[in-house]
Amino acid sequence: MSTDDRVLVVIGSGLKIYREYLIESAARRAAELDLKLVLVNNLKPNWQQPYFDEITVVNVFDHDELRKTVREIADRRTVVGLFSYDEPLVMPTAELAAEFGVPGLGLAGVEGCRDKHATRARLTAAGLPQPGFELTASVEQAREAAARIGYPVVVKPRALGASMGVVLAQDETQLDHAYTVASNASLVGDEPYRDGAIVEGFADGPEISIDGVVHQGEYRALFIARKETGHYPYFEEVGHVVDAADPLLSEQELTDVLTKAHETLGVENGMTHTEVKLTSYGPVIIEINGRLGGDLIPFLGRIATGVDPGELLVEIAAGHRPDTSFSRHGVAGIRFGYPEQDVTVRGVRLPTGLPGLVTASPMVEPGTELRLPPGGYLARHSFVACTGETTEECTERLWGAPGAGGRVAGPRGGTVDEARGVIAPGNQDGVTFRKQTT
Repeated sequence: MSTDDRVLVVIGSGLKIYREYLIESAARRAAELDLKLVLVNNLKPNWQQPYFDEITVVNVFDHDELRKTVREIADRRTVVGLFSYDEPLVMPTAELAAEFGVPGLGLAGVEGCRDKHATRARLTAAGLPQPGFELTASVEQAREAAARIGYPVVVKPRALGASMGVVLAQDETQLDHAYTVASNASLVGDEPYRDGAIVEGFADGPEISIDGVVHQGEYRALFIARKETGHYPYFEEVGHVVDAADPLLSEQELTDVLTKAHETLGVENGMTHTEVKLTSYGPVIIEINGRLGGDLIPFLGRIATGVDPGELLVEIAAGHRPDTSFSRHGVAGIRFGYPEQDVTVRGVRLPTGLPGLVTASPMVEPGTELRLPPGGYLARHSFVACTGETTEECTERLWGAPGAGGRVAGPRGGTVDEARGVIAPGNQDGVTFRKQTT
């Protein structure tokens, strides 16, 4: 093993359409630091090839097999760090970082982020504003917990991302259904967190997400995304807008809550994605994820602020203090197209040439079946991303601009036009989105 052969191990590449822009930046920054990227992935590589010095295919969701594979890499190469941005993989990544003695979330930090019940318990004990909550193992326990907490309540799995299985119950008549959906959804998660569901009080107010960095325990917020959700009583995330001049970035109360929460959970090094409700009694943390955000939020952040999350992933994993100063002050947003009902996609049609839009793309192939919650999640057929001078202008362009969207075949062979959106020619920052591939 040569000390010159210094590598960063990336666990899981994600889908090209969502994550290639990160890997492209990460590979460039790694080269500048005389590091090589090594990928451990569950699928045979195609688009990933140019960015990695070595790629090993293994079932990354079998954590024992994953650990064995990464240890074998460490036996013959000098591993200086690891990172992952895939929710089911953040825990084994952090555990391996601790084993190798390289920067990572830390064992306490990854547990506090991954286990939503542990998050609630620790933040409550630290005196941070939190809704009432209980971990329940049966619908009978869920009913009793909801009665104690008071309706409306949110019922959700203990350890999933992307709002999968999260359901609002306004009263007792909706509770049984909400519990069944959440508990069933938990079965696709890590084994220790399967079955049952968390019942918690509904925090009323606008929802935001904050992508931030932690270096040696010091937390810094990067950018804030204003979130749009839909498909009541579920919480599908249908759009986000990032403004580099968002006044919340300088709001001391929010900063204090975020800082204390990360300290309380014991997060050591990494990027986090925190979801917060802005309630009448202050900012309330809904969850902290031990990874950067999905939904192309980091891409929006890069356009709006100039901060490159792909570069930060490398710097933090390699133990460097990252530079998070803004080089731009803009606004960028995204909207995802959903069908109005369960459908089979006939095709996705996107217009061209309207001002302000960065890029757009279909996200499914013709013939794909899309099922809305609770039958399925993230039933997206397309997206559009745009910029604007202000948050209001960007939002109006995303949600108010005329134009065609995805054309999908309905259950009776009819069609519905959905996901009104527009596309501008070219791309931003050299990023071009194409059809989704694995």
